[in-house]
Amino acid sequence: MKVLIAGGAGYIGSTVASACSDAGITPVVVDSLVTGRREFTAGRDFYEGDIADGPLIDRVFAEHPDIDAVIHCAALIVVPDSVADPVGYYRANVTKSLEFAGHLLRNGCTRLIFSSSASIYGADTDLTVDEDSPVAPQSPYARTKAVCEAMFADIAAGRPLRVLSLRYFNPVGADPRMRTGLQLRHPSHALGRMIQAWEEGVPFRVTGTDYPTRDGSGIRDYIHVWDLATAHVAALGAFDTLLPGAGAGAGAGGTGASTVINVGTGTGTTVRELLDAFNGVVDTPVSAVDAPARPGDVAGAYTRSERARRVLGWKPSYSLADGIRHSLEWATVRETVLGHSV
Repeated sequence: MKVLIAGGAGYIGSTVASACSDAGITPVVVDSLVTGRREFTAGRDFYEGDIADGPLIDRVFAEHPDIDAVIHCAALIVVPDSVADPVGYYRANVTKSLEFAGHLLRNGCTRLIFSSSASIYGADTDLTVDEDSPVAPQSPYARTKAVCEAMFADIAAGRPLRVLSLRYFNPVGADPRMRTGLQLRHPSHALGRMIQAWEEGVPFRVTGTDYPTRDGSGIRDYIHVWDLATAHVAALGAFDTLLPGAGAGAGAGGTGASTVINVGTGTGTTVRELLDAFNGVVDTPVSAVDAPARPGDVAGAYTRSERARRVLGWKPSYSLADGIRHSLEWATVRETVLGHSV
């Protein structure tokens, strides 16, 4: 099997590519390298460029006519940045995804796994969600994901494209073999800021402390990035069972289908609990100070769905402590893998 991974030089996309390779699936990578890293494409068929570039996508399919499916991980993902630059986020995440869908249809590709986000949900009062929970995104980033899901569903209703949207919860950790991890030395998410505080010997800022959670800090469902990657491998294996649709090569008149699956652990962890788990791993504990919420931040949610386990035969294998340990290990090797540029 061969799969095209859009955004396959990024944190999640490159880890998915490794999981595919380990499972005997050949990844072909397209990435603009706006945030992705060329080092993460070593040894793979790699095309540098934009998913909206029709001639480039045509060339990929001409040179790899045996591509069976596409995994679409290409996106901008930083919530505060989306608040500051909604035009840029809609252009990158929505407009280019629409163009990409057209290129896939033109090249006869009918299987698409879309990297969506649990941030699109409006959580219930208990802060849990399943695939039928209301969609109520609270940031421009989250809205771009909701818009893309609806757009792909509309396309699938009238064309042979079949779309499985995986709604990711919050990835942590790195490839356990340390092939890939977060590109940035100081990422903006909670664990990244925690590691930075630990390295610098300063308190960790808990941004947002009056949410309706058990301790006032935001709650998230932290999933190890390798577990997230193996969920994609499981989704590729189950794709035709989940979405029999029209099948590859059905032509423009065929009818596709779409569905969604949450990919999380089913366990909610608050930011303060994450700090406790972090301090349980490191030798020198990090203290905390309270700070205002960042633009676009929300209370959060975690999944109560068993759908991934039931229909994909998948469940997470790594613990939160594993994710913290692998993140710390990656921090020690990141500059060896990527150099000092970021």
